[in-house]
Amino acid sequence: MMPFVGDALTADELRKLCQTAYGRFAHAAVTPLVQLDHDQWLLELFHGPTLAFKDVALQLLGLLFERFLHGSQRRLTVIGATSGDTGSAAIDALAGREGVEVFMLHPAGRVTEVQRRQMTTVLAPNIHNIAVEGSFDDAQALVKAMFNDAGFAGRFALSAVNSINWARLMAQIVYYFYTAVRLGAPERRVSFAVPTGNFGDVFAGYVAARMGLPIARLIVATNVNDILHRALSAGDYVKGTVQQTVTPSMDIQVSSNFERLLFDLGGRDGAEIAAQMRGFEASGAMRLSDAQHGGASLFASDAVAHDDMAMAMRWAAEHANTVIDPHTAVALAAARRHDGEGPIVTLATAHPAKFRDAVERATGIRPSLPARLGDLFEREERYATLPATFEAVTGYIAERAVPSR
Repeated sequence: MMPFVGDALTADELRKLCQTAYGRFAHAAVTPLVQLDHDQWLLELFHGPTLAFKDVALQLLGLLFERFLHGSQRRLTVIGATSGDTGSAAIDALAGREGVEVFMLHPAGRVTEVQRRQMTTVLAPNIHNIAVEGSFDDAQALVKAMFNDAGFAGRFALSAVNSINWARLMAQIVYYFYTAVRLGAPERRVSFAVPTGNFGDVFAGYVAARMGLPIARLIVATNVNDILHRALSAGDYVKGTVQQTVTPSMDIQVSSNFERLLFDLGGRDGAEIAAQMRGFEASGAMRLSDAQHGGASLFASDAVAHDDMAMAMRWAAEHANTVIDPHTAVALAAARRHDGEGPIVTLATAHPAKFRDAVERATGIRPSLPARLGDLFEREERYATLPATFEAVTGYIAERAVPSR
């Protein structure tokens, strides 16, 4: 991470922050690598406090926020949208932190009960949960609109915890290097299969490749909300209607970080990509340029149907004695379609107990929450339910956030 930090932190300061952040993980290896069969591997990213891969980045991000705010009079207003896991990870990382007020939007009724309760049972006074009456795309659009509205953004010192925040991606780059080295890099090329919604996790892999890591293939695995598969395979980025599935973190049509890839592949022309994205926002459709489509050769993509996802969960349980969550199963199904291409690491992005109903239907096994979360269903909840309108959400935040000085 040091090349991205510059002189903002010394190497020793960054190392100490990492030791604090990852000291909270339940596994000594932090992100252990598990072998499923000859060429199929699993990178377990869910051993953090909220049982999801978002902890890898957000535990560090919370400490970075506190480090740079300490001793100042600045108040940071953190606004985020979540399809499930980002919210709980950000809330755990930022609850009670000095100088930070958190407003987290989630789509009402479209996250699992475990995911919702991990957010809404944190009663720290600086945490505010908002259930938006709409989809994740609606929540994400509201967050973007708040950052882009000069009148609102000018009143508060806004910051993000979604993967639009570069520090999120910076921390996630690390586990691509960590994993590849353990499987023989740089002499041996490794592929990664990534369950993909907002394109942040797989974009971190792309950045690792740009930094020189010899990645053979990045397999972008989507569910039936397959806009990214269509864009990468055929060059058509066309927004559809979000279909609700048992993999809610992938129930997305507009992926924020895909714009970053298009920017990089298209020659890093900010004005050009801004115009391209304005056209997409207006029409809901765009054609990737030849440079963008042709330059994405590092990527493969697959859209995985529900039954194939369930079969991957069953295969992992029966043949590898490993219980995985539905998002991970989407990526594993895609990875197994690429068998024979050398080692492939599936990113296991969530603990199976966060999606225990779906896991039980597929495998007959009902995973239990770890003991540290055993009383989750007895804890008091606190959240507001608001319509998915700019006026309603900004009004709620403006009443509670501290204006910037």
